Amino acid sequence: MRTPVNTTLNPLYAVILLGGCTVGPDFRPPAAPAVRRVTEKAMPAATVATATAGGAAQSFAGSRDIPGEWWTLFRSRQIASLVARALAANPDVAAAQATLREARENLRAEQGSQYPQISATTSAERQRESLAAVGFGAGSETYSVVSASLSVSYTLDAFGGIRRQVEQLGAQAQYERFELEATDLALVANVVNAAITEASLQAQIDTTHAIVSAYDEALSVTRQRFALGGVSQVDVLQQQALRDSQAATLPGLRKQREQERNLLAVYLGGVPAQYTLPTLDLDSLTLPGELPVALPSALVAQRPDIQAYAALLHAATANVGVATANMLPKISLTGSYGRDGTNFSNLFTPAGIVWSLAGSLTQPIFEGGTLRARKRAAEAALDVAVAQYSGTVNTAFKDVANALVALQRDAETLQADLAAQTTAANSLAVARAQYAAGGGTYLNVLNAEQSDQTARLTLVSARAARFTDTVALFQALGGGWWHRNDVTPKPAQFAGVLP
Repeated sequence: MRTPVNTTLNPLYAVILLGGCTVGPDFRPPAAPAVRRVTEKAMPAATVATATAGGAAQSFAGSRDIPGEWWTLFRSRQIASLVARALAANPDVAAAQATLREARENLRAEQGSQYPQISATTSAERQRESLAAVGFGAGSETYSVVSASLSVSYTLDAFGGIRRQVEQLGAQAQYERFELEATDLALVANVVNAAITEASLQAQIDTTHAIVSAYDEALSVTRQRFALGGVSQVDVLQQQALRDSQAATLPGLRKQREQERNLLAVYLGGVPAQYTLPTLDLDSLTLPGELPVALPSALVAQRPDIQAYAALLHAATANVGVATANMLPKISLTGSYGRDGTNFSNLFTPAGIVWSLAGSLTQPIFEGGTLRARKRAAEAALDVAVAQYSGTVNTAFKDVANALVALQRDAETLQADLAAQTTAANSLAVARAQYAAGGGTYLNVLNAEQSDQTARLTLVSARAARFTDTVALFQALGGGWWHRNDVTPKPAQFAGVLP
């Protein structure tokens, strides 16, 4: 015996089934690269150590997490203050926060399309009409019309077009969220690097002043000896040229230092004239002794730029579904319920009830190829997003590998530069002693002085490189944003004047 079918319910079943249909591809986060390490060769357990400021050994710990405020590991109150002020007042951060708020509100607006739209209407009208127009004599009639109604409209998301649009805007909001994190991370790294660079330039200026002072003393002694006939005028001129050439480097160093200060002022959300903070002392910084090394799978999750491009990939995937749904039928339901009357007293009588109920189905038939072209364009945009995501992942791994290699090699460079500076200083002392005893030429002294000045300045730059390499590693690994509470940004408050 066959079970009878209630044909009156079939359309309802169809609507329910269609309501759960979502066309287009579903997004699945791409897998991390199938590699076990970031660098070509296995990294050593630690860098070499050098017996100078900023020369401590740094070990690599694969299980170590990145603190949210990683810049505090340098143990510098000035750096911590600079970062805090930059995050509070930098216009780029404010723009990223506002863009995120905009994206979230656009998402909320689109989410409202998933619900029925209800509106209320009321009107009162007083009219006078001629009875002659309808064949009832020459008189006229005056009457009132009062109405009140509720209207409901609902677009049935039969094929998931609205849901895909909500999904697309949600992914766009995620993109802006990680763009904010990337902006914060880049700003912090730039501020710390600029402060370290300024400190390095100031140390080079101080070292150059010391070298020029030593050259002044040597020049004075050389002139005295020339007066006594102990050296030639050529020796005096050579010493003078060496002193002048070294002094000539000071304006360039000062220019670079002042430009770094101008850059810091902009990072802090102000103009150069407002920046009056003292220059950071390079010797006051502490080099973090233990550094994190993320696994490839963790790196993909940690990097805000990778997560941002994953969100763009998600948005592009959802957009294919939107374009596909636009090619399919659209079902709309509308209804209204209200009351009409000649005055408020009879507005609510049973005779005043009015209502309507309607449904419509719209199926695109001929659009001149527009809808198919838009779907193909969405699929091409998805291919673009896939390629951009892949390129971002490759760049992220390159950044980490470069930072790790720089940490290792620059530690070796500092060790070699210290040895070279020590040798140059000893060579200069020996050359001066030999010349004073009459056993060497003045040219040997000049050559030794040049070697010593170069080695001293190179050593300053090598010390600073250890700190900037550390900054690069923290930035390349994502900066620990997952430990901070800045993913729900507030409107930025700009400071009027920088200290």
